[in-house]
Amino acid sequence: MKRTLLDLYGTWILFFHYAKWPIVIGLPILYLDMGYKHNIVMDILWVYSLYLVLEGLYKRYILRQKCTSRGCDTDKK
Repeated sequence: MKRTLLDLYGTWILFFHYAKWPIVIGLPILYLDMGYKHNIVMDILWVYSLYLVLEGLYKRYILRQKCTSRGCDTDKK
C-alpha cells in the first residue's frame, strides 16, 4: 500500500511538472475563446497548477534575491 501511494505521488509530481503551464494558459483560452463549458475537476486542476506556477516563480526570483555568496538569508528565531 505504501509503495502504491509513493508511485501515485511521483506520478502527480511528474504530471504537474510538465502539464502546469499548458493547463494554466490553455484552460482560460478553452473557456473564453472556444466556448467550452466549465468543469469543476478542470477548475480545481487549474487552481492547483496556478499555485505551482506562482510558487515556482516565487522560489526562482524572490527567494534568490535574498541569497548571497555566503548563503541564503533566513530569518529563523
